[in-house]
Amino acid sequence: FIWTGTMLQYGGLAILPFSLLILSGTGEGPVIFGQLGAGLAFLLIGAGLHTTQTAGLALASDLARPEARPRMVALLFVMLLVGMFVSALLFGWLLTDFGPMTLIRVIQSAAVITLCLNVIALWKQEPRGQPRKREESRHTNFREAISELSAEPQSRRLLVAVGLGTGGFTMQDILLEPFGGQVLGLSVSATTMLTAMLAGGMLLAFAMSAKQLARGLNPNRLAAYGALLGIIAFALIGFVSAVKLTSLFTFGVILIGIGGGLFAMGTLTATMAMASEHNRGLALGAWGAVQATATGIAIALGGALRDFVSGLAAAGALGPGLSGPATGYAFVYHLEWVLLFTTLVVIGPLAAFSRRQDTDSKKRFGLAEFPS
Repeated sequence: FIWTGTMLQYGGLAILPFSLLILSGTGEGPVIFGQLGAGLAFLLIGAGLHTTQTAGLALASDLARPEARPRMVALLFVMLLVGMFVSALLFGWLLTDFGPMTLIRVIQSAAVITLCLNVIALWKQEPRGQPRKREESRHTNFREAISELSAEPQSRRLLVAVGLGTGGFTMQDILLEPFGGQVLGLSVSATTMLTAMLAGGMLLAFAMSAKQLARGLNPNRLAAYGALLGIIAFALIGFVSAVKLTSLFTFGVILIGIGGGLFAMGTLTATMAMASEHNRGLALGAWGAVQATATGIAIALGGALRDFVSGLAAAGALGPGLSGPATGYAFVYHLEWVLLFTTLVVIGPLAAFSRRQDTDSKKRFGLAEFPS
């Protein structure tokens, strides 16, 4: 599965730059070919990413001791953020002198590096003919497991909060960079740095959450703090649409990273704590499925709403005061803080207590010891 996902992502990254060149008018061919190619490329990249990520997390869960699994998830999450941060810095530097050939080289280099890293990660993980030893566990079929997981009202409420909060944080995913370029006049290199700021904020959030969760803070309350920071962040960025202050926009992006990191770590820890030992894998999968589904819907909805509202603004349907290109972006940003406020309402009952009932050091969250 990891190899198949790697090849899917490699294929998407190989197609992507040429599709973008056709869309920009600097390549040869009808625009429809660029649209179809870009759609196929993003589909392959997304499918490859989530196939590799899900199978890798399952493999790591099988290899890690039960008490080390939260730390294992933390380690994988940190490496994901470090990769985002370093690659964003590198892309920003490489794209300083932007050009079509530079774009092709950078994206295809990313494809090759991804392939090499995943081959190294796979090396001798599962030798042929030598199946991994599995822990003795109570056998439960899928229907029984999902029924047990959904029987708890708290589990259902948590998953609803995960969906709403993830949607609130990720609706801006494809809008921040074009907003910086179209509304604030930032260069390609400067807009690429936004990803580094976002990842840096999430890394800071991880350090904060690891410390607070180790002290016994209710992970649902941690997630609520993240949603609250997200409300402030998107309100600030919505304000930037009117005042066009780059410094305020940068601060808002960092706040989005911190809030999103706190929310993700809090809900993931809460999901693992709610599930029983034999059901933990399913609970983790449910968290990932809800998050991935909400992310996909939110990104598509965010882009569509931006285009729709911007079209109304350009046609003058919203009045002369809202005729600029920032109107569509501002609508989505304000909708995001509304979603995050709804998330606070949903997760509030779960965050009623400031301390977890079980503060056993083996169940604390952090990187006190690396997974075996």
